Amino acid sequence: MTTDPDDAELIARSLGGDVDAFMEVVRRHEAAVGAYLVRRVGREAAEDLLGEVWVAALGSRANYDRAFPDARPWLFGVAHNMLRRHWRSRPAEEPLADVPDISSGWDPWAAVDDRVDVESVLLEALALLRPQQREILALVAWEDLTVADAGRAIGVPPGTARRYLHEARIALRNAPGMAALLTEHNAITEAR
Repeated sequence: MTTDPDDAELIARSLGGDVDAFMEVVRRHEAAVGAYLVRRVGREAAEDLLGEVWVAALGSRANYDRAFPDARPWLFGVAHNMLRRHWRSRPAEEPLADVPDISSGWDPWAAVDDRVDVESVLLEALALLRPQQREILALVAWEDLTVADAGRAIGVPPGTARRYLHEARIALRNAPGMAALLTEHNAITEAR
């Protein structure tokens, strides 16, 4: 029985001249890296950045540490660096992310209003985090990376990544409005 090569092997093959090997890495991780970008800058900007991520990854693949069989954390790191360049290149008065699909009309449903309130409190709490804390939290919670892999993605050791995640959790727990949300969430969970 033949097993599929891991990402490290595919990257090594691509460095050896196998033009299809790196395309397989792209196929494996395109959806995850694309979703990562969309959550941070919106769909339109993410589509532009995704191509730049693949070009940068292809150009820097010789630096990939082949001791790691899964390239996803490395690719998130490449995407993270592209995002930083993207944000630095934007005018200060331009908002950071697309906000598609938001209408200006009144939404009559109380549940939707509650969700907007929850999202507002959560976004305000996330904005209080230091960028490294916020990124580690997002990579672990949204991108399903281990803390060590999230640290690798942003270029910090595993212990530092664990500290950032711990600090982020404490900061979120203590952020204004979060105590009420957590109490409400616990009451709903217990009622189920």
